[in-house]
Amino acid sequence: MSQIMPALNKTDDAIVCYAPTMITTNGIWQGDNPLDFSLPLFVLQLTLVVVTTRILVFLLKPLRQPRVVSEILGGVILGPSVLGRSSEFASTIFPLRSVMVLETMANVGLLYFLFLVGVEMDISVVRRTGRKALAIAVAGMVLPFILGIAFSFILNQKDDGYMSQGTFILFLGVTLSVTAFPVLARILAELKLINTEIGRIALSSALVNDMCAWVLLALAIALAEDRSTTLASLWVILSSGAFVAFCVFLVRPAVSWIIRRTPDGENFSDFYICLILTGVMISGFITDAIGTHSVFGAFVFGLVVPNGPLGIALIEKLEDFVSGLLLPLFFAISGLKTDISSIKAVSTWGMLLLVISLSCLGKIAGTLVVSAFYQMPMREGITLGLLMNTKGLVEMIVLNVGKDQEVLDDQAFAIMVIVAVIMTGVITPIVTIIYKPARRFIPYKRRTIQKSKTDAELRVLTCIHTPRNVPTIINLLEASHPSKRSPICIYVLHLVELTGRASAMLIVHNTRKSGRPALNRTQAQSDHIIHAFENYEQHAGCVSVLPLTAISPYSTMHEDICNLAEDKRVAFIIIPFHKQQTVDGGMETTNPAFRMVNQNVLANAPCSVGVLVDRGLNGSARLSGNQVSHHVAVLFFGGPDDREALSYAWRMSEHPGINLTVMRFIPSEDANELIGIGFNDRRMLTVETEDEKEKQQDEELINEFRMKNMNDESIVYIEKVVNNGEDTVALIRSMDNAHDLFIVGRGQGMESPLTAGLTDWSECPELGAIGDLLASADFAATVSVLVVQQFIGMGPQGESLGTPDSGCQQNQQYSNILHMNRQQRSNISP
Repeated sequence: MSQIMPALNKTDDAIVCYAPTMITTNGIWQGDNPLDFSLPLFVLQLTLVVVTTRILVFLLKPLRQPRVVSEILGGVILGPSVLGRSSEFASTIFPLRSVMVLETMANVGLLYFLFLVGVEMDISVVRRTGRKALAIAVAGMVLPFILGIAFSFILNQKDDGYMSQGTFILFLGVTLSVTAFPVLARILAELKLINTEIGRIALSSALVNDMCAWVLLALAIALAEDRSTTLASLWVILSSGAFVAFCVFLVRPAVSWIIRRTPDGENFSDFYICLILTGVMISGFITDAIGTHSVFGAFVFGLVVPNGPLGIALIEKLEDFVSGLLLPLFFAISGLKTDISSIKAVSTWGMLLLVISLSCLGKIAGTLVVSAFYQMPMREGITLGLLMNTKGLVEMIVLNVGKDQEVLDDQAFAIMVIVAVIMTGVITPIVTIIYKPARRFIPYKRRTIQKSKTDAELRVLTCIHTPRNVPTIINLLEASHPSKRSPICIYVLHLVELTGRASAMLIVHNTRKSGRPALNRTQAQSDHIIHAFENYEQHAGCVSVLPLTAISPYSTMHEDICNLAEDKRVAFIIIPFHKQQTVDGGMETTNPAFRMVNQNVLANAPCSVGVLVDRGLNGSARLSGNQVSHHVAVLFFGGPDDREALSYAWRMSEHPGINLTVMRFIPSEDANELIGIGFNDRRMLTVETEDEKEKQQDEELINEFRMKNMNDESIVYIEKVVNNGEDTVALIRSMDNAHDLFIVGRGQGMESPLTAGLTDWSECPELGAIGDLLASADFAATVSVLVVQQFIGMGPQGESLGTPDSGCQQNQQYSNILHMNRQQRSNISP
């Protein structure tokens, strides 16, 4: 080619050819094939890798597979094992000339990802790790390492003396004994084990294991790159130690100086960020130059960055680009190097099964020995052993270095990659099957407000999505009349959706000291919420506030709420409605996922639940006890939910600033006739018996309420006889502007002709007939609504007695009965 410029090296006869026009194309209209040029080819390769990986992530999501499995499998599919078997595909998409560019970019991504792992990893956790976790980490490494030694003699029988047996043992030992800390954190979060005792032990052990693996990896690379003399290996190890000391004693103080120079709450200077990112590259260059892998330098450099605002700023700037775009390239290259067809003999496949079995059993056995010593149940020991078999980034780095240094041939490399994928892939399903943590049904009786003692502490769990929920909830709690006789303990739970970051998964419950700057938007919201409740605690008497943050996917968020409620022996959970009031008085959905969370909480809560429809509950500016003034109305139709609503309002009525109106709706004789029409089957006797029991309990509570509040002028009791749902609606409409808060029962499991037909067009059946009516745009005045569901125990099979939407079916049944009754009346009348 005339465009190629040859250059002759003076010291040897090599000719270096460089074609600047081979980087970017002139375009297809000039007759160029874009795939003949390095930049368009790299963009195509990157796009193909990311798209394939994302498709596999989506397909494997129902099986709860970690992303690393999808990324390695994506590379295997694109590599010589599947699509690469076609020579045309391989030579067009992944030609040999493109490998250097692809691997260079993948290693740049790897460099920065390992830097981020170092930034996220808290060394102080290793220092605080208990003896149990430390023992499990060591036992989980020693046995697999010994098995790796035994297996290395089988696999390395054809050793030609080019690579020492000791180096081979070291590589295999590290590969089999390592545990992937970031991957394990994701698995524990998905299994809802991250905040359990077994989860904490597993994470602490994995962290120690990871640190040991890095030391062994540096040693293995030092030995692998020097085959002539051990003196050079010694120099590599000594210079690596010197580099670590340099980072600890010089780089860390310099980074701390940068943090001190930046005022609290302000963004870090672009110059400082750029300086640190350049330092990552320099660290990689130094460790590569002294004979250790470049990622070791980046990892150590990340470790010396102090935890705090700077670390968060670096993570937010790099995380998505590095882990979402560049890191999949590294795993894909591992897959591209994997040729499953190189594993030909049946004995080799048998060896593959042997490796998987031995390495897995080695970790399980080591963990079981320690867990037995600490008297842990065998099931937990096996689960811990399985979790410690999680493989990921460190193992893939070891395998790739081993392949590049010719420690591993194609067959051994393919075997070990398959081992990593299979072991990591099967862990989640197996753990799900064998380890089902016994649902601790803590034996506490006061799971409802009605059964709570009036002279004992009331425990309330308030769930908050955004700071907008805070003022009304605080006013509601203040109106709940905390007193010396009956103080209120409030657990404030800020609900945050889980992001893909390892650091976020570990912050399940978080309390922060005031005065420190917020690290990100979520942290700023938590600060705002916590500060508001702490301020309330200071100004209000007889209130204790414990703020927490739960970070989990919306699909399983209700488990965190319900577990916390049971652990803390809570009597009442307050959750915000998924809609908020607009400026024009309408109701708009804030996030559809909030509704799913509410429905799941209602179906699974271990105590009573209140769904708060927030339209502003105007209280005083200062939350002093005697200054709150509210007009509260209870709409009583009967049933456990209505009794709980009345019990809560009764407690509120003891507050000197609360005026309470209880309106009881009584069905007329015509309405009562409906009850006998629809139940001519075998269930009639049972239904009537249950109905009589409910009526008796309603009467007892109402009579007690009236007797004890007979002379209280702030409490008004009204009874209204109603014929049907239309009369009910008309009566409620007449009183909607006279009150600040409606408290109504959800009506779960109750059958009443007074609410018949109201749910035919209901938007939110989980609120019940009356709750949905009050939450609709028709009642969008300034009236907030609290829809209460009483905890009524478990059914005969251990299942909840109701689901969020079952009330709709019951009201539909009554709607049909009402329609039948009207037809009969029209046929009888002349």
